[in-house]
Amino acid sequence: MELRSESFPNGGPIPGEFAFCVPADEGHVAMAPNRNPQLAWAGAPEGTQSFVLICHDPDVPSKPDDVNQEGRSVPADLPRVDFYHWVLVDLPPALTHIDAGSHSDAVTARGKAPGSAPGGAGVQGVNDYTNWFAGDADMEGSYGGYDGPCPPWNDERLHHYHFTLYALDTASLGLSGDFGGARALEAMAGHVLAKASWTGTYTLNPALRTRPEEG
Repeated sequence: MELRSESFPNGGPIPGEFAFCVPADEGHVAMAPNRNPQLAWAGAPEGTQSFVLICHDPDVPSKPDDVNQEGRSVPADLPRVDFYHWVLVDLPPALTHIDAGSHSDAVTARGKAPGSAPGGAGVQGVNDYTNWFAGDADMEGSYGGYDGPCPPWNDERLHHYHFTLYALDTASLGLSGDFGGARALEAMAGHVLAKASWTGTYTLNPALRTRPEEG
């Protein structure tokens, strides 16, 4: 099975068009177009009854102490954890692509609703901005569907965003409500026939962005 994207090269930088934040002209970051990237796949194995699509960033700091703090930086060797940016389950087996901007086309304060995906193709769970913005009076809410990269602007590590498509032997995982990436992975255990990935990189750190190949 193969997964591809016309939006950015595999292993290459993700354009700001598909990010949650971009570098600001003044200050550190500004809101970005936040469009979902285009994805297409082929070669699903016989017996595929549905697909699951998950995007995660495994480079998120495990401690928030230095995150986005003036005069400080997040060390590259700090232990990291997963951050889920897109959780989409129960995609029909006849589906072969997702168009750019079809699932997200702006930053939505308080989040897009989880549940039925645009066009009724699949069910979208919540991403981890749901937890990130908890307690923020202007932004807190359930962030369903896709929301793009916004790594700490002072992080010394380049972030990687893995878009992974799973072919399953079941038509539905039976998930609903505010389920996230970890719950989806648990539900699909024992049902995965094949998987394929496409990876992009992103950074808001000016020191890293001076190297074009790194974001």
